[in-house]
Amino acid sequence: MKKTLITRTILTVALLVISVSGLKVSGQSINDVLNLLVANKSLTQQQADSIRADAAIKQQEADASKKSFPVNTSRLIQLSGYTQVRYQRTEEKGKTSGFDIRRARLDLKGNISPYFSYGLQADFAGSPKLLDAYGDIKLAEYFFVTLGQFKIPLTYENQISDNKIEITDRSQVVEALVARSKDLLGNTNGRDIGIMAGGALLKINGQPLIEYRLGIFNGSGINVADTANSNKDFSGRLLVNPVKGLTIGGSFYNGFDKVNKPDVAGKAQTRDRFGFELNYSLPRLLIRGEYLKGKDGKTTRDGWYLLAGYYVIKQKLQLLGRYDTYNPNTSKTGVITNNYTFGGNYNFNNWSRLQLFYTVRSEVGTSVKNNYLTVQYQVGF
Repeated sequence: MKKTLITRTILTVALLVISVSGLKVSGQSINDVLNLLVANKSLTQQQADSIRADAAIKQQEADASKKSFPVNTSRLIQLSGYTQVRYQRTEEKGKTSGFDIRRARLDLKGNISPYFSYGLQADFAGSPKLLDAYGDIKLAEYFFVTLGQFKIPLTYENQISDNKIEITDRSQVVEALVARSKDLLGNTNGRDIGIMAGGALLKINGQPLIEYRLGIFNGSGINVADTANSNKDFSGRLLVNPVKGLTIGGSFYNGFDKVNKPDVAGKAQTRDRFGFELNYSLPRLLIRGEYLKGKDGKTTRDGWYLLAGYYVIKQKLQLLGRYDTYNPNTSKTGVITNNYTFGGNYNFNNWSRLQLFYTVRSEVGTSVKNNYLTVQYQVGF
């Protein structure tokens, strides 16, 4: 009995090592080993079947914890993707509650050499569109160049991927002033076409003290050649990381609105932004705040938000709350909207999570009953 237990333990460990390390041992080969042990009466058939079941479960657990999987191509690439299924219940009259496929994306990245890499990302929810199409040239840690279509270096929240952002909806001010759903430019997912330089300076204990980004963009949005005029937009972002987990920074955008009619005939309409950011992130605690101000022609807009989150169950259950306020026209009164959002995320593993948030909307002027509940399930690979 003791010999059988030892044999079973050794074999189980061996199978686990094989599965996790990725050694090219087929399932048929493993079955052959088990059948041989059964034939030699080292194991019973029942014990062999039990080992197969244990190994299968361990393999599933190992696969679920992986952060990447190999893809067979001529060059090594990283292929990932995810979909977000959302249910939204609104209290606003005239609007319908229901389900939708919010995002369905494929993201491909790869390294051609230590100096050259690339990225492609597309969204197939609704009307398919290309989001990212860029190449990176990394000459050193302190200097790299990105060319193509990618996120503009404006605000902290804009840089967070949609499958990583903590709350289902971004803050009002970022949606309105960073080329997203409420920007006068239109929703270009915070991206544009251009060229950007950046890098990290003065590393201390492996962490850069300073990071910078500086870019030139068309200013016409994604998947659009700039045919409006020869004027180009400029954007930049500077970050300081004084201690581990703390990031303080600022960003700006100077350009022109090439979509809407200008306030003054014959002149390009100004589209400028600048903002400040602070993010403090620990394994369980998260605190973030940003202020952003923008000018579209003669109209000045601004807003800010403060977000706090805490993992009640480490890496699993995260509770969050956010206050954000937005003023679409600082020269008018009674137009500010304040949002209070509360809820949480439950991460089943690295690839799937459930998000539930309730947002209370409060208008300074005429109050409207338009609170809403969002439940979103995300699964990816």
